[in-house]
Amino acid sequence: MPDRRGRPQSLRRRLLRTVGIAAMLALAASGALSYRQAQHEAEELMDGHLAQSARLLLALASDRQDHLADLARPLATLAAAEASGYEAPLEFQIGRGDGSLLLRSQDAPNASLLATPGYTVIEHDGHPWRLLTVASSAAEYRVQVGQSIRLRDRAALELASQAVLPMALISPMLLLLIYLAVRRALKPLDDLAGDVAARSPANLEALPGHRAPLEAQPLISALNRLLIKLRETLDRERRFTADAAHELRTPLAAVRVQAQVAQLTVDTDDRRRALAQVLAGSDRATRVVEQLLRLARLDPLADVARAADVDLAEIARQVFAERPPDGEGRQIRLRAADRPLQVSGDAELLRIVLGNLLDNGMRHTLPGSTITVFARRDRHQVALGVADDGPGVAPDELPRLAERFYRGRAARSEGSGLGLAISQRIAELHGTCLEFENLPGGGFEARLRWPGWRRSPAG
Repeated sequence: MPDRRGRPQSLRRRLLRTVGIAAMLALAASGALSYRQAQHEAEELMDGHLAQSARLLLALASDRQDHLADLARPLATLAAAEASGYEAPLEFQIGRGDGSLLLRSQDAPNASLLATPGYTVIEHDGHPWRLLTVASSAAEYRVQVGQSIRLRDRAALELASQAVLPMALISPMLLLLIYLAVRRALKPLDDLAGDVAARSPANLEALPGHRAPLEAQPLISALNRLLIKLRETLDRERRFTADAAHELRTPLAAVRVQAQVAQLTVDTDDRRRALAQVLAGSDRATRVVEQLLRLARLDPLADVARAADVDLAEIARQVFAERPPDGEGRQIRLRAADRPLQVSGDAELLRIVLGNLLDNGMRHTLPGSTITVFARRDRHQVALGVADDGPGVAPDELPRLAERFYRGRAARSEGSGLGLAISQRIAELHGTCLEFENLPGGGFEARLRWPGWRRSPAG
C-alpha cells in the first residue's frame, strides 16, 4: 500500500508500528487501571488503619479512665514517631461523651468531638485532612483520629507506582519481542522475494509454497499462475519462431535459386518459368506467414471472445458460394439442412475452419473427384465439414493430421501443414471436436461435431 506521497510502505514497519502501538496502548490502559486500583486499595488500607487506631484508643480510654493522663506521654511519643513511606502520621483527640477534651496529640486538628461518627474531610492548616470519629457503646467517650490527605496521597502514590513499575520495565522487552516475532513471521516472505530475485529469466518454474504462511498462499498461487502463463507465452513465441524459420527456409531458398536462374539465363522462356517459380514461392511464403500469424493470434485465447448464435447451414452455404470452380475438374457439392442449425460461436472462425477443410480436400484428391460441403443434424448432434470420394488416409496417420506442419506421406501437392492445426485450435476454442474418418464406402470426411446439441426455440 503506498503512502500519501505515493511511495510503497514497508509491511514490516506497518506491522511493527501497529502491533507496537496496540501493545503500548494495552500496557498503558492496564497500567492506568492498576494504578487506580492500587491507589484505591491504599486508601482503603489507610482508612482501615484509621479505624483500627480509633478503636484501640477508645478501648484504652474506656479501660484506663483513671490513668488517661499517664497515656499522654507514650501516645505523644507514638504520634511524633517518624512514619514510613507507606504510613502517614496519625493525629488523635480523646474526649468525653459531652464533647469535653481529655487528651490530644500535638498536631491534631481542632475539630469538635460531637461530630457525627464516621469519616469526614476537614480543612486544617490550609490542607485537607481525613478524619474519623468514633464513640463508645455507652457514648461515654469519643475518639477522633486523622491523617493529612496530602501525606495519604503520597503514600498511596508510592504503592501505586510500585504496582505500575514492572509494566514500565517490561515495555522495552515487549517491543523487542514484538520486533523479533514480526521479523521471524515475515522471513518466509523475505525468502520468497530472494528466490524470485535470484531467478534468471529462463527459470519459470513454480514457486515453492510449503514454507510460506497461509496468508501468502493466494499470492504464491497467483504468481505461479502468472509464471505458467509466461512460460506458455514464451513457448509459443519460441515455437512460432522455430516454425517460421523452418517453413520459410525452403520457399525462400527456392525463390533465391529461381531468381538467380532468371538473372543468369539468356533464354526468354527459361527466364519466364523461373520468374513464375519466384512468384509461386513468394505466394507459398506469404501463405505460410499468414497462417503462422493466425495461429499465433489463436494460441493465447482461452475461449471465443465474440460468441453468438451461429447458423452452421448458412456458413456452409457461404463457403460453398465463395469457392471458385476448380480448374482440374473437381466437383463441389453442398448439403445443408433446410432448418437453421444454431450453435454458439464465432462465425468468422468457423468459416475459416470450413475453408481450411475444403482447401485440404481440394489439395489431396485426384482431379475429377467430388467434394461435398455439408452441415447436417443427426439426432442430438450437429456437424459441419467436408467429405470427398478420394482414397482416404492411412489409419495410422489419422491421429497426426492436426499436428503442425504434418502433411502426410501421400501428399500430392504443396502445403504448409498448418490448415488443420488452425482448425483444431478453433475447435478447442468452441469446445467442440475436430474429427477425421475414412468412410466405409470409400472416401474421407473431416468435420466439426457438436454432441449433445438441442434445437433452440427460434429454430
